[in-house]
Amino acid sequence: VQLVESGGGSVQAGGSLRLSCAADGSIISIAWLGWYRQAPGKERELVASIHRRGNMNYADSVKGRFTVSRDDAKNAVYLQMNSLNVEDTAVYYCSAIRVATPEGVRDYWGQGTQVTVAS
Repeated sequence: VQLVESGGGSVQAGGSLRLSCAADGSIISIAWLGWYRQAPGKERELVASIHRRGNMNYADSVKGRFTVSRDDAKNAVYLQMNSLNVEDTAVYYCSAIRVATPEGVRDYWGQGTQVTVAS
């Protein structure tokens, strides 16, 4: 299974970006899809995640600004980011938690995509 991310880049403060991630492979189901981020000198943190039954989690710092969604037909997850600020600058990682394949169940991570917000 591979996770392919797209949509990162540079934007002015107050702007928007949309991240996409698609999982490719012999996937039976994915429990949680989501996004983490890691800023320079900081630990990786959860940004948002969504369960296949629809439950969602958001970091307090992004509530009301970011929206996570998924398309199970495409094994994809999206992150709509609005009202971006400088503190959102980080490498964003797609995550697929408890991915079931014919070989078993494990977690997968994307390679990361840079999001830079300029003031």
